[in-house]
Amino acid sequence: MGFETATPIQEQAIPALMQGRDMLAVAQTGTGKTAAFLLPIINRLTVDPIDGVDTIILEPTRELAIQVDRQLEGFSYFTPVSSIAVYGGRDGHSMTMEMRALKKGADIIVATPGRLLAHLQMGYVKLDSLRHLVLDEADRMLDMGFIADIMTIVNKLPRERQNLLFSATMPKEIRTFSKSILKNPVEVSIAISKPPDSILQGVYMVSERDKNRLIEHVLRNQKEKVQRVLVFAGTKRVVRELTAHLRNKGFEASAISSDLDQKEREETLMKFKGKSVPILVATDVLSRGIDIKGIEVVINYDVPNDPEDYVHRIGRTARADATGVALTLVSRDGMRKFSRIEHMIGMEVKRIPLPEGIEGPSSGRGGGRGRSGGGGRGRGRGRSQGGGGRNNRNNRWRGNNSSNRNSGNRNRGRGRDSGGRQNRPAPKDG
Repeated sequence: MGFETATPIQEQAIPALMQGRDMLAVAQTGTGKTAAFLLPIINRLTVDPIDGVDTIILEPTRELAIQVDRQLEGFSYFTPVSSIAVYGGRDGHSMTMEMRALKKGADIIVATPGRLLAHLQMGYVKLDSLRHLVLDEADRMLDMGFIADIMTIVNKLPRERQNLLFSATMPKEIRTFSKSILKNPVEVSIAISKPPDSILQGVYMVSERDKNRLIEHVLRNQKEKVQRVLVFAGTKRVVRELTAHLRNKGFEASAISSDLDQKEREETLMKFKGKSVPILVATDVLSRGIDIKGIEVVINYDVPNDPEDYVHRIGRTARADATGVALTLVSRDGMRKFSRIEHMIGMEVKRIPLPEGIEGPSSGRGGGRGRSGGGGRGRGRGRSQGGGGRNNRNNRWRGNNSSNRNSGNRNRGRGRDSGGRQNRPAPKDG
């Protein structure tokens, strides 16, 4: 698997889980927490197998359910452990396929709460032998209103079981919720609401109307240096409009949001992972948990309302001991929100001078523009690079405006892909 040194969450969690203790763990994405709970479960199933479902892992989104299932397949590749991913947003045919798989049986079910509850209410999923319940990204499931569904599921489970709750943050609601599920838990806290030092952060103070032009400038200056850029925007409308703008300017860009059906989302992610599409514009559906290695630059098109979301967004880069760059575009409306972010992370993010012709947040031309005379530092601000290479159609950053919708059908990419992805030193898989 490529493991050499345990991450802090793995070092603290795995011994306690091997002893059968309940656990309340606070760990941000990218710390290796998925391996921290999967490896002890797989080990127990290998040395002490049972007939029937052994483990339920609940995830807040379809993307996370798919990702954890793929990681599970990679970790258990040479073992008899079986798993199934159960998640919503697909057609009735997929529901039928899930039903058949659940009736046949699997050791581990990775599921979203609503979809699993729908199956449980039909009565064909037997959980009499269940030994483990994992609630992953519990704070996000609380935010998304899943607590009632989770408690309904919990009430259908055997009383004697090991319960694991992982959360990126620890609001009082999560601690109160945990008391209704966990029994004398071991508490592990790794999370710090600060980005790792391996992320080089920068901020552009820019007028709202010039954001698109600034994005173009940054992408042109980065196109020969990086292969994957993830751009976050706060709404589906902005994601659609920004993606269309970038395509019109010749960039190869795709969008991902809840506007896409599940098949389209999976295909879009596969293309981004495979580097056939180097720019992905997304809502916060990708800000937590999704582990795509090799994202060199994250751009916040707007400032998230919650400072924690900023940490999660930029945490998509600098994964697994890599380094990365996080750039944020702050207009007048986002100044106060970004000030709160800086307060939370305990640092003032470096202001990057704007390129010539781009307005700052003030109404006058040139507000905040090039005050220190530029100075490249490889962060997309050197004026001499301007639009260099703009007409190089062979460059992967610039495409033919082709859409990514006609790529043909793909499966979920399970199995061999999952196994191969683990051959990294010290995986940090969110």
